[in-house]
Parts: sequence; structure tokens; C-alpha cells
Amino acid sequence: MFDSFLNSFPLLFAGGSFLSIITAIILGLLIGLFVGALPGLTTLMAMAIVLPISFFLDPLIGIPFLIGVYKGGIFGGSIPAILVGLPGTGASVATTFDGPALTRLGKGRKALETALYSSVIGDLSSDVVTILLIGPIALIALLIGPPELAAILFLSVLIISSTSNGSVGKNMIMLAVGLLLALIGQDPIGALSRFTFDIFELRAGIPLLPMLIGLFAIPEILLNIENKSKDFIKTKLNLKKEEKLTWNEFKKLRRTIFRSTVIGTTIGMIPGVGQVVAAFVGYAAAKNASKNPERFGKGELEGIAAPEAANNAVNGPTLVPLLTLGIPGDNITAILLGAFVAHGLRPGPQLMTEQGSLIFAIMLCMVIANVLFLIIGYITIPIFSKVVSIKKSYLLPLTIVFAFAGSFVFRHNPVDLYFLVGFGVFGYILKKLSFDVTPLVMAFILAPPLEYAFGQTMSLGDENVLKYLLLERPIATFIICITPLLTWKLWQRSKQLRQVAAETTEEQEKKT
Repeated sequence: MFDSFLNSFPLLFAGGSFLSIITAIILGLLIGLFVGALPGLTTLMAMAIVLPISFFLDPLIGIPFLIGVYKGGIFGGSIPAILVGLPGTGASVATTFDGPALTRLGKGRKALETALYSSVIGDLSSDVVTILLIGPIALIALLIGPPELAAILFLSVLIISSTSNGSVGKNMIMLAVGLLLALIGQDPIGALSRFTFDIFELRAGIPLLPMLIGLFAIPEILLNIENKSKDFIKTKLNLKKEEKLTWNEFKKLRRTIFRSTVIGTTIGMIPGVGQVVAAFVGYAAAKNASKNPERFGKGELEGIAAPEAANNAVNGPTLVPLLTLGIPGDNITAILLGAFVAHGLRPGPQLMTEQGSLIFAIMLCMVIANVLFLIIGYITIPIFSKVVSIKKSYLLPLTIVFAFAGSFVFRHNPVDLYFLVGFGVFGYILKKLSFDVTPLVMAFILAPPLEYAFGQTMSLGDENVLKYLLLERPIATFIICITPLLTWKLWQRSKQLRQVAAETTEEQEKKT
């Protein structure tokens, strides 16, 4: 595995590819910053729409491009959150507690720089942890067979469903829908058609890309159209005349940033929890540890550093289960999974042995992206602060065009547009009914490998699967036995974390 890490450097720096990689990352960061700075347009939607662009690029260029969109979008959401109190993304909701107060005090530039430095440190630290963890976990993953993989995938589906937003009942309904949709097409073992109703277009199953764009992008577009306001916000800001963050001010934030980085990295390892909860927990922890908690909510720089470091620290660890076991931890990594699969890189136990050098090169691109992120973010803060005044009417039609074009170009099949519209309307209805689509998407993605591993297990067990598992596969048996307990514990932990977020929000609303 260490050899793969060393071999990643020639891949990264060979020929003229490095310049292309840097260009792709910069472009991704700028797109992410732009979309993140627009209240109502999410990073998830941006990634779903630009996903097809990566298909026309080399994987070492296309995937870092998407990573740049991801990183830029998470920070970009803090810009309107700080300047006008409207979070550009869900991950920056906690930043609205102190951001607008600092802006009113004439410290908007200080607040944005605090968010930038905290985001870069949190993200960079979590990326380093990811690089250190990925090798040992990949080696462990190689030791597992079909029974263990089936048990782990089944456990993952339950955990994601129980820890996602919303009630467990609604999540289980979404889980069932996702599993049912995954059954459409051909049986992965016998290659027999099922649930196709003699419709030729369904024989290959439901295409992943139109489904992702339909569920994640179209509902956001429809909800923004539903909101009849013409502008995102009407305001005039001039950050060039404001003071910048000083070194002494930054030094006082070191403990807060470190604490939130640890919190975000830890939460990133729990599937289904994500940046929003990490930001709230980081904010609450900083407030509890502060000698002057009464300052929080009134314009405290720690109130910016804590949530921004925490929500960005989630980014790296979510890739560990994705790359080693093929299990996406959240919606963003589900889109990245689609990118890997489209490039012929199927995440799972064999990926690191077959394409270890390429995967390590991509992870090194994540580190490079953070360095570029710091430079570009610092330079463009005054520019992107003006994005909040752009009219929605200019952007939404263009977004719709990209959504339809992106769904068509992957297979050049007009049927994909019907899938796009169908899932878009379905996703919009689910949003209105307060259903979280995460369990549906995760179940749809994980069902084929789960079914295949389960089928192999049944074949290996021959006539007595129970005896086979107990005597020859004790690890798989152990995983199956602890599944209810582990799911219950993680559900409780997720519930506690969300409760902290809810209490923090309620407390802040009372103050305002």
C-alpha cells in the first residue's frame, strides 16, 4: 500500500497533467464558491449538475474537479450566512448566529477570513487523516469475502436509514422504495429480467445519473421557482475598506479550530449525519468551552471558526467507507460514487489493490485543493460577496438547461430525460412531504452489491447456510448479531447530536 502511495506522485506530476489538474481544481473551486454564495442553490445541486462534465475528462482530472466544487461550495455557503444572515448551504446555518452581527459591527471581512482559515485547516486536517486511514482499512477490507461484505452492506443500509434526517418510519419507507427501484432490470446472478413490465428501456435498470440529478437538483430548482422573490438579497457591501483578521486574533481561535476539527472528523465517520450536525455540535462545544459564552450570538469570531472548521472536517472521513467498501456516507459521496463508476473505478475492497496509485493521487489532489482553496478564497472574498445580489431569474433557466443536458450526454438516450423529469417531480413531492431521499439513494446504490454478495453466500452455504456461517464465517455471524445493537446505538448517538443542534438553534432564536 505504501508503494501505491509513492507511485501516486509520478501520476500526479508526470508530463503536463499536473497543470490540467490544477486548472480543473481551480475551476471546481470557483463554481463551488459561486453556487455556495447563492442562498437557495446548494452544493449538492451544483455537483449533480456538473457531474456529467467530469465524464469527458481523465479520472485524475474529472474527480478532483468535483472535489473542488465540493470544497468551494461548503465554504461558499458561509459568505451570505455572514454578510446577510442567509445560509448558502445547510452546512452554514450555524454560521448565521454570529456572522451578521459581526457584519453590522463592520467586521464582515474579519468574519469571512475566519471562516476561510477555519475551513481550510479543518478540511486539510481531515484529508490527512483520510490518507492515513485509507491504507490500513483497505487491507482489512481485502480479507472479507461475500458473507462479510453482505453483512457489512446490510448493516450500512440500516445505519444510514436510521441516522438520516427525519423520522425513522419515513426513512424506512424510503429505504424500501430504494431497494424496490434497484430490483428493476436484471438479476445480477441469473441475468433474468424482473419488474420491467415488458418495457425495453427498463431492462438495463434505472440509470443512476438521471436519478441523482432528478432527486437532488430538480426539487431545488422547483422550490426556488416557487419562491417568487426576484433577488436573493438586496444589499450593498464594501469589504475592501474593512479591517482584515490579525495574527493575534487568529491565535486566539486555535483551540476552537482544533476542537471543531476533531468533532467534524469524528462525525464524518458516522454515515448519514453530515456537515449540518457537525457545524451545530462544533458551535455548541465552543460556546460551552468559552470563558465568555454570553458573547456568542452577538458577534464572536469563535462562533464563526467553530462551525466552519467542523463542517469542513467532515469532508475527508466520508470517503473512507466509500473507497474501501463502496459505501457512500452521504449524498455528496453518492454523487462521487457515480463519478468513480462512470470512470470505470468501482469503489470496494479491490479498488485500492487494482488502482491504489490513482486513488492516492486523487487524495493528494484533495490536499492540493485546500492550498488552492486558501489562495483563491482570500483573493475572491470581495468578489463573491457581491454574488448575493444576483437575480434568480438569470440563473435558474441556465441551471435547468444544465440539468437536462447533463442527463442526456452520458448515454445519449432520450429516455433518460423521462427518468430525470420523473424523479425530479418525485423528489419535489418528497421534499414537500418532509421525506429525506438519502436512504432511497443509498439503498438504490448499495442494493446490487448487497444482492450479489448475498447470492454468493447462499451458493457457498449450499444446503445449510446457517451452519456455514457459524462454523466457517464467524466474522460475518458476529456482524449480523451486532447489527441491531450497533444500529440502535448509532441511532441514539445521531439523535443526541441532532438534539444538540436543535437546542442550539432554539437558544439562538430566543436571543434574537
